[in-house]
Amino acid sequence: MSHPVVAIVGRPNVGKSTMFNRMIQKRVAIEESTPGVTRDRIYGRVEWTGRDFWLIDTGGLTFEGDQISKEIFHQVQLAIDEAHVIIFLVDVRSGPMALDVEIAQLLRRTDKPVVLAANKSEAGASAGDAAEFYQLGVGEPILTSGAHGLGTGDLLDEIVKLLPEGNLPAEDEDILRVAVIGRPNVGKSSLTNRLAGTDRVIVSDMPGTTRDAVDLEVERDGRRYLFVDTAGIRRKNRVDEAIEYYSVLRSIRAAEDSDVVLMMLDAEDGVTEQDKRIAGIAHEAGRALVLVVNKWDKVEKDEKTMDAYREQLRKDLAYLSYAPILFISALTGQRVQRVFELVDYVANQHALRISTSKLNELLEDAMAVTAPPTKKGKQLKIYYLTQVKVKPPTFAIFVNEPELAHFSYMRFIENKLRSTYGFEGTPIRLLVRKRKREGS
Repeated sequence: MSHPVVAIVGRPNVGKSTMFNRMIQKRVAIEESTPGVTRDRIYGRVEWTGRDFWLIDTGGLTFEGDQISKEIFHQVQLAIDEAHVIIFLVDVRSGPMALDVEIAQLLRRTDKPVVLAANKSEAGASAGDAAEFYQLGVGEPILTSGAHGLGTGDLLDEIVKLLPEGNLPAEDEDILRVAVIGRPNVGKSSLTNRLAGTDRVIVSDMPGTTRDAVDLEVERDGRRYLFVDTAGIRRKNRVDEAIEYYSVLRSIRAAEDSDVVLMMLDAEDGVTEQDKRIAGIAHEAGRALVLVVNKWDKVEKDEKTMDAYREQLRKDLAYLSYAPILFISALTGQRVQRVFELVDYVANQHALRISTSKLNELLEDAMAVTAPPTKKGKQLKIYYLTQVKVKPPTFAIFVNEPELAHFSYMRFIENKLRSTYGFEGTPIRLLVRKRKREGS
């Protein structure tokens, strides 16, 4: 299930995006030098004192009558509707403005908890300076500076108090969550209907028919699945409708909150640049992944076509070399039932755990074949390898000097893990750590 949601709201130029970036940086992110997977985001996951939530950055509210202002208002309203807690950001240097009063009235009507942040306090603003914001009627202002990080801990503490209980709503651990993602009109809804044996999801040749993530529960051979049909993710410069803007946001969240992602591709189109960006969502989030090539019935083929297509796909999506590929036709049902088999398989690989003793046997064998690299006369020493988590499989490798651990050698270790234990359909994380000296 989805994490709690917090939205930042305010008039233009009060520092919403700066505060958003500051709060997102509170999360310790996994660093990875894989090219081609970075994407622009207008949301992020925040972790604070054992709690986590989604944070949404919104446009500046003006309540003016021009088209852009109306679109921004609709976008902000959708974010407010989705949020469990709202951060109302104001500028302590300017004092309350007429726009602040209008926004406060809007927020009071939502009956949702509001945290008032008097931002841009880095110039020595005091509690007395913020006191005039009490007149907005949304509670006690907290002095903050998104640019300098001042007061953000107090702000996060207050947010955490107001979040729904638990990091996640009650979740059914026996159900496997599967997100179906891809560009518009690649057949996501058709596949979901085929898998569910129902026509619950509207299917149309018109791109953008699906506006929100739709959950369909399916039981097969005693196992329960929750397939989430998502809105097609378009290129950013084509997302110009407010409703679609947040449909894309919810699609990305559905992918990141899933156990397995089915990344759908159109067999007739091949791999587009947008496909590469969308697949990166699942990769970056560490989700198990299956590449599903749809509309295979429409491709003219001979006995070599599938192998040639698979080879080209591996070139175009080189960073997803671990993901199995399935060629289907959602229209005719060709190979659709194999989706269940692959979902089960990659979910198991995603949760695979290897003992430390076996990992260090693997490490010794790997170093015997290829010695660790040397840089400026100093050789990398690897002491041991241990698995620290699953979903995705994450390993800590302890060394003498982390800066000597060249990415090519870490890729060699990853390939050794895959050739020995599989890990098909799941990314692997390798965390390089400096071994602490005894007694330190």
